[in-house]
Amino acid sequence: SFTTTAKIKIFLRLYCFLQGTVLNSWKVVWVVLADDGIEFYKKKTDSSPKGMIPLKGAILTNPCQDFSKRMFVFKLSIAKNQDHFFQATHLEERELWIKDIKRAIKCLQGGKKFARKSTRRSIRLPETINLSELYFLMKDQDAGIKEMKLEKDKKVFNHCFTGNNVIDWLVSQGKVRNRTEGLMVAAGLLNEGFLQPAGELSQAGAENSSDLTLLDQPDAFYYFADSGFYCEGYSSDDDVIVKEEFRGAKVKQGCLLKQGHLRKNWKVRNFILRDDPAYLHYYDPTKGEEDPLGSIHLHGSVVTAVDYVPDAKRHDVEGNLFEIITSDEIHYYLQAATAEECNEWIKAIQAVAKSGK
Repeated sequence: SFTTTAKIKIFLRLYCFLQGTVLNSWKVVWVVLADDGIEFYKKKTDSSPKGMIPLKGAILTNPCQDFSKRMFVFKLSIAKNQDHFFQATHLEERELWIKDIKRAIKCLQGGKKFARKSTRRSIRLPETINLSELYFLMKDQDAGIKEMKLEKDKKVFNHCFTGNNVIDWLVSQGKVRNRTEGLMVAAGLLNEGFLQPAGELSQAGAENSSDLTLLDQPDAFYYFADSGFYCEGYSSDDDVIVKEEFRGAKVKQGCLLKQGHLRKNWKVRNFILRDDPAYLHYYDPTKGEEDPLGSIHLHGSVVTAVDYVPDAKRHDVEGNLFEIITSDEIHYYLQAATAEECNEWIKAIQAVAKSGK
C-alpha cells in the first residue's frame, strides 16, 4: 500500500563512456550516482546494474589528461590502484557530475548520507513499485499501452499516447488502486526518464514544481523514451506535412566518408547538420537533398576523435576519424578530409547535441 514514509531516491543519471579495466576499451553505459557508489547499467531500462564503483576513499581527478583525443573525461581512483575513466557529453554535464561526486565523497567521509539536491520534492512511492518492470509491461505489444498517431494544434504526433491512457492502464492492470495513486507512479516514470512529454501541454506539466507532473488528460501527449516518436507539423504555406527533424536550421554541411552498418564499406556522403531538433542527415552526393539516406538523432549523443575503426582494416581508412554514439547506443564512424575539418565537425556536432532537442 501507499504510505508517507517510503521515498524514491533521486539520483544523477546520464549516458556516458566508461573505460573497461580489463579490455581497456570504452563502452557507453547508463550511470547512476547513488549515496555510496556509482552504479552502471548496460541500458537505461535494465533493472539491475552491471557493476558498482564504491566512493568511500575514492579520489577524483578533473580534468583528466590521460586521453589526448577524448574531451570531458574525469577519473575516479579507488583502492588497489584501480582507475575508472568517464567521458561526459559536454563540459557542463561533466562539471555537474564532478560537483555531486565530490559531495557524495565528502558525505561518506563525514559519516553522512548523500542525497542529491533537487528542485522537486521527492515522490513518495512504495518500495514494491519497480519502475523498470512497469516500463517493460507498458511497452508490451499485446497487453501494454497502445502507441498511436495523434493530432493537435496543426501537428501530428507519431508513436505516442495520452496522459489518461497511462492512468487507465495502471488502474486496469491493478498496478494502482485509483487514479490518484496512478498519477504518483506516472510521475515517477516521467521523472526517471521512462516517459517523455510530447507537445506544449504535457511539457508545461512536466516543468511544474509539484509532485504530480504527468497530466491525466486526453490532450496531454507522452511517448516511450526509446520509441520511434517523431512530430510532424502542417506547413503555414500549404498542407504539406514537414517532418519535425527537418525543421532545424542548417548549422554545417559537407562531404564525409561514412562506414556502412552492414557491409562495413566506406562511401562518400553529403552531410547536413541541423539544430533544434538536433539531427545529422546524410545524402547521396550525386543526387539532391530531397530524400536523405538516413539520419542520426544527436540529442544526448557523444562524439569524439578516434585513432581507428574496430571493424575496418587499418589500411582502409587512416587519420581524421571520429565516432558518434547516440543515446540508444548506435555507433557511427566518419572520416573527414583534413584534421582541421575533422575538429570542426566534432565541435559543431557537440554543440548541437548539447543544445538541440
